[in-house]
Amino acid sequence: MKMDVMNVRRRLIPTAALAATVALAATALTACSGTAGAAGAEDGKLDVMASFYPMQFLAEQIGKDHVKVYTLTKPGVEPHDLEITPKQTAQLGEADVVLYLKTLQPAVDKAVAQSGVKNIVDAATLTKLEVHGTSGHDEHGGEPGHGEEGHEHTDGDEHAKDDGHNHGESGEDPHVWLDPVKYAEIAKGVGAALEKSDPDHAADYQKNTDDLVAKLGALDTEFKDGLKNTASKTFITTHSAFGYLAERYGLDQEGISGVDPESEPSPARMKELQTLSKQDNVTTVFFETLASDKTAKTLAADTGLKTDVLDPLEGITDKSQGADYFEVMRANLKNLQKALGTK
Repeated sequence: MKMDVMNVRRRLIPTAALAATVALAATALTACSGTAGAAGAEDGKLDVMASFYPMQFLAEQIGKDHVKVYTLTKPGVEPHDLEITPKQTAQLGEADVVLYLKTLQPAVDKAVAQSGVKNIVDAATLTKLEVHGTSGHDEHGGEPGHGEEGHEHTDGDEHAKDDGHNHGESGEDPHVWLDPVKYAEIAKGVGAALEKSDPDHAADYQKNTDDLVAKLGALDTEFKDGLKNTASKTFITTHSAFGYLAERYGLDQEGISGVDPESEPSPARMKELQTLSKQDNVTTVFFETLASDKTAKTLAADTGLKTDVLDPLEGITDKSQGADYFEVMRANLKNLQKALGTK
């Protein structure tokens, strides 16, 4: 009888151990699925998916230690033409919060709409978007809007016409982050969204938002003072992304070939810019780090102008003139001051 009891015990011991192992595995799976933790992730941090660098920077600055930030647009990738991979689509669907700028990246718009994520923040709703189109300035001998090319004097951003980038039916310019004032408005909205998504850390999000908004206010003052007195107000750029910046600080942006820095300008446009550069005392043709400088160098060679970088801050790489938004914006200010002839 004693032998039978011992045999039963031997059989029960491994069974109990197996049950304990299964229970532990189930607990681990629950944690890995992201259901553990108040903020969604197993470490209690909020998972934030940003569409591209300006959204990523806001999430990092406002969320700090309470968030884990991922981005759909990797460094060095031109965001306008981004294609979303199946893996990225899956990651997007698992995020606690999604930050994006509707109309800038059609592939992202589509993926976000299908993601099913509860907390989606569209930066385009947090500030007023404007159409940087025909200005009616024809003092340089051309028709308003510079004919049929879609290259307008002053702000020159024709996103919604024939450049292949659909930025909404109204043709609104999405490059709001290049205006520190508008970027601050977006920051406030992002901060409010993070507070709502993770109320346990609302006070920290509010403080971080206030700090960031103050820094952006100081940057606005630097631009305002730094560009107040210049020999020229006109700058030429391959990428017509600076309409908001030009409007904010009283400058005139002239795009070589519209929004697409890779496209070839027409001979008529090149001739027009040569004339414009002489009349407006333009010294420099700007190009960007994420695109070819071919058109800028061609125009510069034909007109005897210099070339320099004006970064639209759509991504940070090792070629960027700074490690973050503020450093690159200050580099842009310095380059504009040099090109426009600060007095």
